[in-house]
Amino acid sequence: MSIIKYNTPSRLLTIARGHPYDREAFAELVSALEEFDVCHVEQPVAQRCLGPQAAHDFDAILCYDMPGVDFTAGDTPELAPPSPEFVRDYLAMLDVGMGIVFMHHALAAWPAWPLYADIVGGRFHYRPAQLHGEHWPDSGYRHQVTHRVTTVGTHPVTEGLPEHFEITDELYLCPVFEDDVIPLLRSDYTFGEEHFYSAASAVAGQMNSREGWSHPPGSSLVGWAKRWGNSPIVYLQGGDDASAMANPHFRQLVHNAVRWVSSDAAHAWARSNASVPPPG
Repeated sequence: MSIIKYNTPSRLLTIARGHPYDREAFAELVSALEEFDVCHVEQPVAQRCLGPQAAHDFDAILCYDMPGVDFTAGDTPELAPPSPEFVRDYLAMLDVGMGIVFMHHALAAWPAWPLYADIVGGRFHYRPAQLHGEHWPDSGYRHQVTHRVTTVGTHPVTEGLPEHFEITDELYLCPVFEDDVIPLLRSDYTFGEEHFYSAASAVAGQMNSREGWSHPPGSSLVGWAKRWGNSPIVYLQGGDDASAMANPHFRQLVHNAVRWVSSDAAHAWARSNASVPPPG
């Protein structure tokens, strides 16, 4: 009697909430990853899934969440730090080796946990804060920007994409640790305060305002790769709304990123001393 063998799908954990999002658009974005068995969970329950066991239960995590910011506290959001147990388990997960793709507003998560910004590669601030010993104002945002994205170098995350493509999406003016990441994508938009609005003003009910607000010029990087512990990591700034998530080039980026961080090659690179991963 012959034994029929079935290919076991890869396992993807997707995490959302902490910030409003289009559930249907996000589900459609992920559904095209047909080789993945997807488990979706929302914050704050998702925090129970993020520990060293996750590296055995899942092949990759896609984070579209923003924990640690409480918008119910009035005009100024309260910053809620993670518990010591969560920090311990999360860092243990990265040491074991978990491929993670952070998307859009995940850059603003856990602002009261300083190390989280280093794990992701930057931080979006909803209120003025200290970062790496430097004072930063609240960050800038700009909705519905039609801009041109250029791929940087050769990397599996940008494989199959044109050198340039156009997308309409939200952009951020915020600290990015360019020296600590591998650049993947740059925007042709001008990242200066005159082209953005104050996040703190928006939380206070004054949308699209920059009155009394200033911010240093920012980075044009809108996508990068890095590692932390033994984990390969990708951040993609795109994906604010349904239109952006439906953009075929952005969809390919997300799919490439998830496939790469879950690959043996990405994990081997994260465990190595190589400055950049091999192409392909």
